Amino acid sequence: MNYETWRPIYRRILDDFGYDPAGDERARDVLADLTGPFDLNRFDWAGSRVAIAGAGPSLADELDRARSADAVVAASTAADALLDAGIAVDCMVTDLDKNPETARELTERGTPVAAHAHGDNVPAVREWIPRFDAEAVLPTTQAEPLRHVRNFGGFTDGDRAAFLADHLGAAELAFVGWDFDDPAVGPEKARKLRWAERLLRWLEIRRDEEFAVLDGRREAIDTTGFV
Repeated sequence: MNYETWRPIYRRILDDFGYDPAGDERARDVLADLTGPFDLNRFDWAGSRVAIAGAGPSLADELDRARSADAVVAASTAADALLDAGIAVDCMVTDLDKNPETARELTERGTPVAAHAHGDNVPAVREWIPRFDAEAVLPTTQAEPLRHVRNFGGFTDGDRAAFLADHLGAAELAFVGWDFDDPAVGPEKARKLRWAERLLRWLEIRRDEEFAVLDGRREAIDTTGFV
């Protein structure tokens, strides 16, 4: 994802939620100071079918689809469910808000963790990133990339996982554990899921691919300003 392409969408997200971009930039700089460059050649996903695992309640019924994929990217607590089911995680994407201990353990096993810094998680970044195995940390931001901190696109852990797999050349993205209408989430999380839905629709268009997770929904998704 070219940042110039991402920036207009990012600005719309900031406006919608009332976020201050300066907070994201400060968080990015903290993350940059605590990490080093990550070699993306560690991922060999070109031409692969990559499962993008969300942490929704449907994940328990879709584990076999994750198991059959060539690689699995887990968003946040989806990593715990997958590991408990004996399914290897090839990368975890997290902003450290729920299960940073799992992320730490994965880095110690050599599993890459895409650790994300944004305006309101600087304390978690400062606390946890130094406890990770530095070799396995892929630092990411939603603001303008700086030094070795990357921006592949995306806003929530789940859609950032999809944009990462796209950047790395995945031939097919399979979505498991995605529940856009999960009644258990609060209002802010529900708004974030709406944005995740829109971003996946944008990614569909960019890839000239249709994701089954958007079947029955895509016609109602507002893509004004995306395409």
